[in-house]
Amino acid sequence: MSEQQTEAPEAPQTPMFNPFSPDFLRNPYPAFQQLRNTAPIMRTELGFWVASRYEDVTAIMRDKRFGKGFVERIERNHGVEVWDEPVYASMRTWMLQMDPPDHGRLRGLVSRAFAPRHLTALRPRIQQLVDDGLDAVQDKGEMEFISQFAHPLPVHVICDMLGIPEEDRSQFFEGSRQAGRLLDPTPLSAEELRNINEGHLEQAAYFKSLLDRRRQNPADDIITELLSAADDGDKLSDDELIGNIILLFGAGHETTVNMLGNGLLALLSNREEWEKLQADPTLVPNAVEEMLRFDSSVQLTGRTAFEDVEIGGVTIPKGEQVLSLLGAANRDPERFDAPEDFKVDRDNIQPASFGGGVHHCLGAPLARIEGEIALAALVKRLPNLTLANDDPDWRLTFTLRGLMTLPLTW
Repeated sequence: MSEQQTEAPEAPQTPMFNPFSPDFLRNPYPAFQQLRNTAPIMRTELGFWVASRYEDVTAIMRDKRFGKGFVERIERNHGVEVWDEPVYASMRTWMLQMDPPDHGRLRGLVSRAFAPRHLTALRPRIQQLVDDGLDAVQDKGEMEFISQFAHPLPVHVICDMLGIPEEDRSQFFEGSRQAGRLLDPTPLSAEELRNINEGHLEQAAYFKSLLDRRRQNPADDIITELLSAADDGDKLSDDELIGNIILLFGAGHETTVNMLGNGLLALLSNREEWEKLQADPTLVPNAVEEMLRFDSSVQLTGRTAFEDVEIGGVTIPKGEQVLSLLGAANRDPERFDAPEDFKVDRDNIQPASFGGGVHHCLGAPLARIEGEIALAALVKRLPNLTLANDDPDWRLTFTLRGLMTLPLTW
């Protein structure tokens, strides 16, 4: 160990990082501040490491000595019998959980659908969905923002991109959103796993039928493009196709729902910032970046050390997992001035919220477009928008942070 390296602090008697605690899940930021101040890279009592400083978090995400190591990690935590569970067997095929070269092969196939020209072509459709959503509620003077606006918007967009027919979409609006628990660093209960497996099998059966239909009747959508790639020799099995379509559907809407809900709560809780947007709508794109930073819809991303790696003066041993706490990095005072303040005119934000390195979020440009169009319309059409409840309920999940409800009035 070099002179600069130090022994990492073990988790204290009362853990700062406690993803089992409902209080922590509702508001992890005080604990994040304590971590950054006292143990910025720490091995937890749960057996993995956490990194909380912006510099360390972004370095880990870019460092090729770290990777997903998904199969080994899951087998170490759950045993080889875990692959008998349908949802975990499917996760093995997700590009999100893969390392190069397999990751690059799958990402390259999917990334064509997220090319700038395709996203630009989506803008009129997103604007229509936003306008339709507000038309439905504007005269009522109130709405429950998550279920009536934030959830339907990105679900319709990703359904459009995947080619899910309108008549088949009701099942995707009625889902429980429970699958996000798969990404948490805490184990699932037997009931949670059973429910997630049931939902996964229903989605897999549907997408298998849609694949069969697209083989007979191709369309201008992601599923047809993936099928064409498979037929051209990219050797994508149906299981790989279905697994990554399920990933795209979930990733394509869940994080955007949370970005809109978390961000609007922060914005309306700081009324002077809402008024700044009304006075200067050109601040909307910057406000979306601040929404992403202030209360990130994705709070962490995991990596496994492929060799001993020194980060921030601490050595992560080969084979051990480190969680980069994106939410903590986004409030690091070494990177952001007055990070606990929400400022729509903050300069040079660059939040860590979309990850980094080879796994930087493929859908980040789309999420930004959806956020900008939605926020601009809300500011323009509902200038008197206010919170009906300034202490709404949070979903008790950690990796994907979002609200259960957000009632609004105007």
